[in-house]
Amino acid sequence: MHARPLYARPRPRRPRRPSTLLALTLGLIAPALVLTAAPGHTADSLLSQGRPAASSSDEDASFPPGRAFDGNTSTRWASAEGVDPQWLRVDLGRSAAVSRVRLTWEAAYARAYRIQVSPDGSSWTDVYSTSSGDGAVDDLSVSGTGRYVRMYGTGRGTPYGYSLYEMEVYGSTGGSTPGPSPTPTPTAGGPRVPFGGHTIPYASGMLRPGGGQAALDQKVVDYYRKWKAAFVRQNCGNGWYQVISPDADHPYVAEAQGYGMVIAATMAGADPDAKKIFDGLLKYVLAHPSSITPGLLAAEQDASCKSVNGGDSATDGDLDVAYGLLLADRQWGSSGTYDYKRLAIKHINAIKVGELNPTTKLLKLGDWSSSGGEHYWISRPSDWMIDHFRAFRKATGDATWDTVRANHQNLIASMQSKYAPGTGLLPDFVVDTNGSPRPAPGEVLESANDGDFWWNACRVPWRIANDAVTSGDAGSLAAARKLNAWIKARTGGDPGRIVAGYRLDGGALADYASPAFFAPFAVAAMTDPGSQAWLDALWNRMLATPVSTDSYYAASIQLQAMITVTGNHWVP
Repeated sequence: MHARPLYARPRPRRPRRPSTLLALTLGLIAPALVLTAAPGHTADSLLSQGRPAASSSDEDASFPPGRAFDGNTSTRWASAEGVDPQWLRVDLGRSAAVSRVRLTWEAAYARAYRIQVSPDGSSWTDVYSTSSGDGAVDDLSVSGTGRYVRMYGTGRGTPYGYSLYEMEVYGSTGGSTPGPSPTPTPTAGGPRVPFGGHTIPYASGMLRPGGGQAALDQKVVDYYRKWKAAFVRQNCGNGWYQVISPDADHPYVAEAQGYGMVIAATMAGADPDAKKIFDGLLKYVLAHPSSITPGLLAAEQDASCKSVNGGDSATDGDLDVAYGLLLADRQWGSSGTYDYKRLAIKHINAIKVGELNPTTKLLKLGDWSSSGGEHYWISRPSDWMIDHFRAFRKATGDATWDTVRANHQNLIASMQSKYAPGTGLLPDFVVDTNGSPRPAPGEVLESANDGDFWWNACRVPWRIANDAVTSGDAGSLAAARKLNAWIKARTGGDPGRIVAGYRLDGGALADYASPAFFAPFAVAAMTDPGSQAWLDALWNRMLATPVSTDSYYAASIQLQAMITVTGNHWVP
């Protein structure tokens, strides 16, 4: 929707280190843990190692919850600092009789905490409680039964947070110890496609980053929590949720609400509040209709959540709103407070009326672009969401969306062939769509770089490859592979050399980086069987890039790229 600011690089944080005494203690006790059961304890099985873990918060991406269950006393989980309560939870995979919990604390220990068990991760029973913890190692005899076990910290022993090198849960399950990577399954009243379930496969041959699936999924969950804390708000009452956009022209933009709805519906199963957030976002969307096409969303709101700048629409936001509603219908059904399916079809039909050029069957920029206007024959490639068009066709039964999909795929191919044969790059805007489409010759809406691979088109590799990996469509695969081959060669296989902007011939337009540019290329890399090392490098580049709280745009793109790269994107 607008020119983007430079990616703000966050200041590095220096992690705290354990005290010398604690480090020596860990060095002395670690070998003993392997060889014998501690005095006074029966030799029950260690049930928690490698199991899926969750937490109330993480200090940063370096200290995720899984580190407390990896059997490595040199890694740790750490919560956010200065906040009570905090918790750390492990899923044992099945109900177990828990007899012992061993906590190995970093310097940031709990003075007051409880050990709790639960059959379902919702209702908890205390099996141990203390208000006089002193850190180091707590080796506890307990008695309880449950699938989930958590440490629930209510009082910090230091000004920091809570941090554990290891949380070991011992007991018996009445059978063999479960393996380390369970698949989430739908529960009654819960999401039907829970995050991490991987019940909807990708096309054959698509790559994923190296490492276990549970570990990949947990990285997405960790990043999502930070994204949510940074950008999901309830600033205007009325039961509304909003995704705030500090780097956009206005605090609330349609693009952000669309991202939020898609993300919330996708993360159901990992976030117990996903449906509440989705419904709050939907309530906000319904309260801000376009002034031109009431079935669409007004593009911009001010700090008071009042629509501004005419209150008309922006196509990219509406596409994601409609797609998010279809995801929600698949996740939760449409018999609750909102009939998601009916609202989705209504929104899709409004897009057809207000944001689709009736002559070319190509997307317009918004419902404000009308016949005879200077922008009527302009389209934005980052709006060409092929997987969305497939979902719209399936939901509505309207064959128009087959034509829309085909016309945009044909235009992708022709633009790559005519204007970027060596790179596959598309521009921010394409003009003359009624005759011979071409890159914008200069500023037509936002900046002098409207004809370059700039802050709108940076999303194109992700959008094209989303369809390639889910459908296996030959056209989408060819387009994605062309982009991947060029950027891999251009950077010599080093994601650190991807910059924030290129001419269509591949010349660099910037000397700085942004996740908005390098994360989408990871999705394209999935399509090439020879790009495993390159995909792994891009994945590691994303993991090394924390959420920048003043850049919702880059963080939102990276999160959605991570969702796809780990096999968690699906088409309703």
